[in-house]
Amino acid sequence: MPSVRTTKTISHALLALLCLGLLLMQLSLPVFAARGDTAGAARQYIVVGGDHYHPPYEFLDDNGEPAGYNVELTRAIAEVMGVDVRFVFGEWAEMRRKLESGEIDILQGMSYSEERAKEFDFAPPHAIVHQSFFARKGAPAVELDELQGKEVIVQNLDIMHDYLLEHNVGAELITVDTHADALRLLASGRGDYALVANLPSLYLSRQLGLTNILPVAKPFANRYGYAVKKGNSNTLATFSEGLAILKNTGRHQQIYDKWLGPLEDMGSFPWKKVGQIGASVSVTLLLILGGIVMWNRMLRREVESRSEDLRRHQQQLIQADKMTSLGVLVSGVAHEINNPSSLLLLNLPVLRDAYADTREILENHYRTHGDFDIGGLAYSRMRDEIPLMLDEMLDGAQRIKRIVGDLKDFARQGSADLREVVDLNTVVDTAIRLVDNSIRKATGQFEVSLGVGLPTVRGNAQRIEQVVINLILNACQALRSPTEGIFLRTYYDADESGALRVILEVRDQGQGIEPDAINQLTDPFFTTKRESGGTGLGLSVSAGIVSEHRGRLVFDSKPGEGTTVRMILPVESESMLGSGAAAKGDQ
Repeated sequence: MPSVRTTKTISHALLALLCLGLLLMQLSLPVFAARGDTAGAARQYIVVGGDHYHPPYEFLDDNGEPAGYNVELTRAIAEVMGVDVRFVFGEWAEMRRKLESGEIDILQGMSYSEERAKEFDFAPPHAIVHQSFFARKGAPAVELDELQGKEVIVQNLDIMHDYLLEHNVGAELITVDTHADALRLLASGRGDYALVANLPSLYLSRQLGLTNILPVAKPFANRYGYAVKKGNSNTLATFSEGLAILKNTGRHQQIYDKWLGPLEDMGSFPWKKVGQIGASVSVTLLLILGGIVMWNRMLRREVESRSEDLRRHQQQLIQADKMTSLGVLVSGVAHEINNPSSLLLLNLPVLRDAYADTREILENHYRTHGDFDIGGLAYSRMRDEIPLMLDEMLDGAQRIKRIVGDLKDFARQGSADLREVVDLNTVVDTAIRLVDNSIRKATGQFEVSLGVGLPTVRGNAQRIEQVVINLILNACQALRSPTEGIFLRTYYDADESGALRVILEVRDQGQGIEPDAINQLTDPFFTTKRESGGTGLGLSVSAGIVSEHRGRLVFDSKPGEGTTVRMILPVESESMLGSGAAAKGDQ
């Protein structure tokens, strides 16, 4: 019978072997955690990193499985793009270091900053994250320039940690691993303030039962989305394209509303809900009181209405069938076209640079040995032709990409939610920020005048923003030199029947449009800029979006004197006027 000592020795040996096996498995993980695109091609999946405790954006659930808004969005992108993803969750600082070292391919939730953009590449944002100062009840509100000598709790290597270090605000920083740790520490009496993301902190303070702390200020709003290490362009392109598809199909908005919608107004009085209930009661009473009066009028119009409906529905069915066929065609070929065009866009600049690097060697050979053949043609002829051919090929690939994007927008069905309360001034501000670089390249004179007290409209802010961006870019393309200007303004007035409407006016001092082309501007595939890469779909898509909002586009132009475009949207009622001073006409 083995002795107790022998049994213990065997047990220790087995335990050591087990630990060695686990260690070898851990050491092997970096081999499979891709570094850029090269490793990704070997193992056929993408490693996605995330914060293990940052609800509702991303967290590990009770079963230890990844969950949250970011996780569901990533899985949806993987589904539409046909890629395999593996999640690696841990403390945020650890995840950021793993992205820097190449152990993970992409972080699904990182706030953008110019400083971070020097080290990482970012996809278009899929959310906006507000940062808040949390404090114990009774503490005064604070601004960033008032932190001198204050103890501020922040998450280690979080965007706010980066900001405070970069700007040296004079605060004493207390770093923690998670937002939950920051809130617990503040609630226990440590520190003066916690600078954390607003939505996760409201969620966690309620979940953790921390009733003695509350937000006192919101100093920042950060763009939040996918980030990769510099150079990992293929992974970033995959996620950017997948995100665009989800936004165009409305699936992104569904995921956003599921995880973030119920929390956005947490802690505030539900005025919106009260207003909705009041509106419903008022509508019900009006229907009851006005029903008898309306009945006879409805009967007289019934036959005419039915006939008109039949004609309209027939046209809608024909158009819907056309759009469905085009949508199926576009969705079927867009991915196949984008893949080779993406390779061209990626490889052609490299070939152009490679040829430039070999130019000196070829020139030396030419001067020493005389002319020689390259690609079956004389070098003396080809040395200037090759760069031009490469540039033409690159321009062609970029044109293919633009055409596919325009076709996808044109074929998209109008299923967006048009019930949002939209502030046109806010939409215009956002659109200007997005195309700021194009504006600065096109003109040195860009003037904006936003109407005060502008009424709000019902619609979809993202779709209206798309129209504004298109009108501004068209104005930029119409300019003949940077000395010509673009003038943008918003205002409201009343039409002939007295109904209110809000108006966006974009006026440029460009080349103008011929009179016989004005009525064709919104026709699909009609363009006056065919030579410069226009596809003729931008204004067609924009006109369709404005029509969905029961509005219209009005064009006024004279050749050589510029063009004025007005987007006119109806206002539902005067009760939706802004609280500021009147803003009719010019402001």
